[in-house]
Amino acid sequence: MQGSYTVADYLVDRLSECGIAHIFGVPGDYNLQFLDHIVAHPHLSWVGCANELNAAYAADGYARARGAAALVTTFGVGELSALNGVAGSCAEYLPVIHIVGAPCLKTQRAGDLVHHTLGDGEFQRFQRMSAEITCSQALLTPENACREIDRVLHDMLTQRKPGYLQLPADVAKISVQPPVNVITPTLPPAHPEQLDALRNALRDKIRGSHRVALLADFLAQRFGAQPVLQAWMDENPLPHASLIMGKGLFDETNPGFVGLYCGKSSTLRVLHAIEEADLVFCVGVKFIDTITCGFSQKLTLEQTVDVQPDAVRIDEQWFHGIPMSTTLTILQQLCRTDLPRQPVIPAPEPRVPRQLGLLDQDALWRVVQDALKPGDIVIADQGTASFGVASLVLPHGAKMVVQPLWGSIGFALPAAYGVQTALPGRRVIVIIGDGAAQLTIQELGSMLRDGLKPIILLLNNRGYTVERAIHGAEQPYNDIAQWNWTHLAQAMSESCQAQSWRVSEAVQLQSVLETASCANRLSFIEVMLPENDLPALLSAVTTSLEQRNNPS
Repeated sequence: MQGSYTVADYLVDRLSECGIAHIFGVPGDYNLQFLDHIVAHPHLSWVGCANELNAAYAADGYARARGAAALVTTFGVGELSALNGVAGSCAEYLPVIHIVGAPCLKTQRAGDLVHHTLGDGEFQRFQRMSAEITCSQALLTPENACREIDRVLHDMLTQRKPGYLQLPADVAKISVQPPVNVITPTLPPAHPEQLDALRNALRDKIRGSHRVALLADFLAQRFGAQPVLQAWMDENPLPHASLIMGKGLFDETNPGFVGLYCGKSSTLRVLHAIEEADLVFCVGVKFIDTITCGFSQKLTLEQTVDVQPDAVRIDEQWFHGIPMSTTLTILQQLCRTDLPRQPVIPAPEPRVPRQLGLLDQDALWRVVQDALKPGDIVIADQGTASFGVASLVLPHGAKMVVQPLWGSIGFALPAAYGVQTALPGRRVIVIIGDGAAQLTIQELGSMLRDGLKPIILLLNNRGYTVERAIHGAEQPYNDIAQWNWTHLAQAMSESCQAQSWRVSEAVQLQSVLETASCANRLSFIEVMLPENDLPALLSAVTTSLEQRNNPS
């Protein structure tokens, strides 16, 4: 018998407690009644997406902006469509709870041959698939529902990885008691003896070094270490840099920040500061092929201290069970007392504008640099967009969203939908190539429906330019259909609260960006670029990828 407070109510209350205010997804018959509880909740809003893959990307972007996100799909057809996006959240440490509306438990136990299955009476196959890309999973039953919801959400928040809940339609209606506590992500406290050993080892390492630098990346953001890092650099501005996944982690206008580290393709200023240091604190760093120009980093085991979310490596010794924030507090204290004050390096200056003419990659990024404002959020898709934004110097408070590890093209536009849904007061700039945009452009209609106002730069270079640079420059598989991009906003919205332009000269782009910055509606700018032109960093990366794909 259905009570006044159900498993569905319990779940939506828990989502709200996690700081989630919007839930992305696509309706299907197995989740419809659960969606009623979302719509009725006083602190939650349903955000319907054009398809499940886009919903997963949007949830990923929302989690980057707000700390956690929720995605709802229907069983089988819906959840499998979302898996690529969930896998990206897994690779890049984003806590997204994937809630799958499923056939009734009675139906599952009877093995009935119902729709959205493979017709074999097996109902846990898709959960097993999701187990490979989630940190915790559960099939909810009348006996375990509340306990398993809490467990999976706790694991998701603690590990910063996606979780999976299968919610049978009949289980959602079961009467339960409301939660009486709050889910708090917790890690076991570090053992005092382990902390003392770490502190002594770090002190010895610091005292034996004359030039010390800091290299930090995205895991510092994911595990909440950004405020500690910035406070440390404000107090003692060591030479410091990030990799592209963590761009925006530091205030790039502050002294001590030297730029972006990308292996051999780094500027001489960055190489000197990082690779020539006696000691480099690597905080939350993963060295990945696309962001190190083919693993070209020159940092030795003895030269680096590797600070990961729950462990620290010094030389060949690992100290486990120590939270990153604890390690950073120790490092800040030791650098205050045991490290001689080092000369402060001025922050890098943005590139000097040049004479403007036809747009190419160099001119594009100079114009975008001049148009950036403090507090902007720049979201760039994989390829020419993400490696072009690497050259930008972010103004104070600006953030960057890229996906170079998972690298799924088309991610940026629906991710921007999630980011701006989470942060409607921030200016969002989306930069995406024409090939990538054709995968996920449907969410432009959702943005217009919801009254969102991003600035979208569509880089039209007539196909998959990054793939052409890697292999097959003249091959037809790198071509795409040529769309009339500036008409899309009108086609996707009856009221068409948008403005669109096509530009081919730098001065045109400057003027349009100035107009868009004052507009109170979505701005769509088609930027015409040479077909085979690449940002300098991407040119180096594609050369390294071609070499790795064709070993001699």
